[in-house]
Formats: sequence, C-alpha cells, structure tokens
Amino acid sequence: MQIKMYTKAYCSFCYAAKRLLAKRGLAFEEIPLSGNAMVEQEMWALTGGKTVPQILIDGKPIGGYTELIEMDSDGKLQ
Repeated sequence: MQIKMYTKAYCSFCYAAKRLLAKRGLAFEEIPLSGNAMVEQEMWALTGGKTVPQILIDGKPIGGYTELIEMDSDGKLQ
C-alpha cells in the first residue's frame, strides 16, 4: 500500500493522521505544502481538495483525516 499525505505545519488533523498511520505501522510519504503554490496546485489537481491533510492511497484520493478514521474503523488499513 502506497500512501501519500499532503500536510501543513501546525495542522492538528495532519498530526493525528500521521500518528494513526504510524500506530498501524504504515509507511507514508509526507508532502508539506509550506506555502509552495506549485505543490498546492498539484494537490488540488490530484485530490480536488483544498484542506489538509489530503491523503492518497495507491494513487487514489481518499479525503482527509475523517475518511482515514472511517477506513481504519472498517478494517481497510490493515
């Protein structure tokens, strides 16, 4: 499973998503936005979302932290 996550510093939902993935032992690539307009445009094009975190699993956008929690509850992160 390949996981990419777009994040911003000081984002509590980003931190919680990273903690959950680490707790499950899942490796992920963190892509910090840090005011980089090109990276933000890439995120918008790939996910359609403008809030963070935006998470992609195997190239498919799943949404943010709420959707990640739902996947975990459904056993889809294991």
